[in-house]
Amino acid sequence: MLVTGGARSGKSTFAEEMAKKTGLSVGYIATAVVTDEDMRTRIERHKTQRPADWPTFEMYRGFEALEQDARFNRCGLLLLDCLTILVTNQMMDSGLNFDICPVADVDRLEASVASEVDALLDLIEKHNKKLIVVTNEVGMGLVPAYRMGSLFRDIAGRLNARVARRADEVWCMISGLPLKLK
Repeated sequence: MLVTGGARSGKSTFAEEMAKKTGLSVGYIATAVVTDEDMRTRIERHKTQRPADWPTFEMYRGFEALEQDARFNRCGLLLLDCLTILVTNQMMDSGLNFDICPVADVDRLEASVASEVDALLDLIEKHNKKLIVVTNEVGMGLVPAYRMGSLFRDIAGRLNARVARRADEVWCMISGLPLKLK
């Protein structure tokens, strides 16, 4: 399942409620990292919002390692929050200077990010688990005025479409209201 929508549209809350309704044991894949005090506050808010008995996997790459974690094996459903933060972190880790780097470097980065996400999707299928992915809809706003923002929007948009194609259900949150797209 993919849950998309704008900032503060209720995506995470909706995804968490959907996960609870399944009755499955839920694991939470947290892709955010603390970069400043505002992000620390956001992360803490998310932690207090979700059930304490959900094991948390703090990662945005290297998903193959989950297979070796007993907590993963006990989960029937994983909730990844959020795909666009995953993209951001991998862009920041890349070391690319997005103002001047060649498009070929960006294409390699995008292929690497897509490979990481495909590895997670394949792992979920291999172990017959359910997955809910939260992401931001990036294609309905203004065109970013700077190159890195445009590249982020392009990578995240194509990755959202990639995950949506593989999803059984896709939901869009608008002002706290869910709209089923698929």
